[in-house]
Amino acid sequence: MSPDAACQELHTVRDFLRFAVSRFNAAQLFFGHGSDNAWDEAVYLVLHTLHLPLDRLEPFLDARLLDDEKQRLLQVLHRRIDERLPAAYLTQEAWLGAHRFYVDERVIVPRSFIAELLDEHLSPWIDDPFAVDRALDLCTGSGCLAILAALAFPNARVDAVDISPDALAVARRNVADYGLEGRIRRVESDAFAGIAGQRYDLIISNPPYVDAPAVAALPAEYRHEPALALGSGEDGLDFTRTILREAKRHLNPGGLLVVEIGHNQEALEAVYPDLPFTWLETRAGNQYVFLLQEADLPA
Repeated sequence: MSPDAACQELHTVRDFLRFAVSRFNAAQLFFGHGSDNAWDEAVYLVLHTLHLPLDRLEPFLDARLLDDEKQRLLQVLHRRIDERLPAAYLTQEAWLGAHRFYVDERVIVPRSFIAELLDEHLSPWIDDPFAVDRALDLCTGSGCLAILAALAFPNARVDAVDISPDALAVARRNVADYGLEGRIRRVESDAFAGIAGQRYDLIISNPPYVDAPAVAALPAEYRHEPALALGSGEDGLDFTRTILREAKRHLNPGGLLVVEIGHNQEALEAVYPDLPFTWLETRAGNQYVFLLQEADLPA
């Protein structure tokens, strides 16, 4: 259907939602950047494009749209289909729980189970959130986890480290949006190279962890994200090996290391059979994020 024909036939929010879901399904889009189905993604894009509250659909379902609103909606929906752009890049925002972050194609779309753990202040592993003095977010990307760490631990100074200056530019915007410039320091660094001699009470990381076969099979939507933030060697563990090799020298006594590794639990435990990994419970299960204490890390 041409845009002109669509404008003549589609009139209400309900019409456009039905149209979007049908077209998304017909195009066999992949959903994995904030939603996991055509309906949720259509609702988000329609409400966002029309500047309506994201949590209130029902009152607007039968509202008729102006011609310029129809055109804007069709443009967004067609870009999602034709370019296979993740919704977050179309709206330039991503959400982790109740927290909104600016994103564009310089950074991976935020999606981390560590976010929900920070919402709980990493309890029970951290008894007193106010006692955390220094924290490190390694592979910070958009800066989202560094910001959530600063919010979870009010006295902490946080280093947000990334190898990409483009990612750190996005992180600067998000840090400023949250008014945390005085507590979050952005550091351009390849892993720990740029923070020699620094020690932390807490290190968190959502590093690249996709293995080579999975990278080769990624849907088109993921190929818009920076490749540097996705793949990590043949088995997906190259960067995690660096973390485990070097983390101890950057942790204070009693410090904690928390790392997300995707679907690599079995592979990781096979490589490090003697490390006492604690697998943290998330809404998706307890096989995606591990915790190690400073004393248990290899010297």
